[in-house]
Amino acid sequence: MTEISCRGLLFDLDGVLADSTPVVIRVWKQWAVEHGFDPVEVVRHAHGRPSLATVRHYLPDADHELENLKVEGREIADVEGVVALPGARELLASLPPNRWTIVTSCTRPLAEVRIRAAGLPLPKKLLTANDITHGKPDPEPYLKGAKLLGVAGGDCVVFEDVPAGVRSGKAAGARVVAFRTTFAEHELREAGADWVVQGCESVSLIPGEAKNPTLHLALKTGKL
Repeated sequence: MTEISCRGLLFDLDGVLADSTPVVIRVWKQWAVEHGFDPVEVVRHAHGRPSLATVRHYLPDADHELENLKVEGREIADVEGVVALPGARELLASLPPNRWTIVTSCTRPLAEVRIRAAGLPLPKKLLTANDITHGKPDPEPYLKGAKLLGVAGGDCVVFEDVPAGVRSGKAAGARVVAFRTTFAEHELREAGADWVVQGCESVSLIPGEAKNPTLHLALKTGKL
């Protein structure tokens, strides 16, 4: 067990709280084939990044907004297989509601659809791709997520599953707990993750005084 303390918790959505991997693979594989790209490469690139960033990367001369709307529409319409990851509901239910939020590369409509499809609670304050200019791995998403909670980035713990998200959290000054749900452990550590664990089932809140501004977490860092 490892014990860590912080004042705010910032969760990525896909691959951390919810499993939407089947949807991501279906939508981006189809998109890649339609545009003549390697589906495996495109799917890997798209994980953890705003869809608009992926569109711009592969189609630099296209109408990015229009193309992104097409991709988003497909993702919103496809929720088959979107489920909460093990321990996600239980962990969020144990946390003070004003001490955590979700920081996702999804747009707000897509994030809300996936949160509901997975049966997860919608946070009081949610930060999505619609709220930022520069997506992960830039620090902007997690700096703004910390601001939503009224704390500094360095007072937060970020929960991520992809290298781009890990780098974003570290660049924001936060400590990062990475989950082994999407990428290999060595890739997460190379990106700068402070700890690597299985997932939400490896994280628990240590009970304390309700008004105490400091949260204490226990991490099971060994492989299950």
